[in-house]
Amino acid sequence: MKCFMCRGNLENKLTNFTVDLGKCVVIVKNVPSQVCTQCGEVSYDNEVALKLEKLVNSVRNFSTEIVVFNYEEQRAA
Repeated sequence: MKCFMCRGNLENKLTNFTVDLGKCVVIVKNVPSQVCTQCGEVSYDNEVALKLEKLVNSVRNFSTEIVVFNYEEQRAA
């Protein structure tokens, strides 16, 4: 598979996903990703993207400033 940004080669790696929801920052560690060896662009397959979306949506109403998940632990649950 090729990078959609620069057409470089992709390699499977574990990365960290971070999103700022305004009142809360969500960090998901050890996310299975495809990373471009040329430009560093990170992408996710559909299953991973859906899981990330569910994790982020699950904390939207938390009254905390930072939430950290480990992707592998959340996948097992």
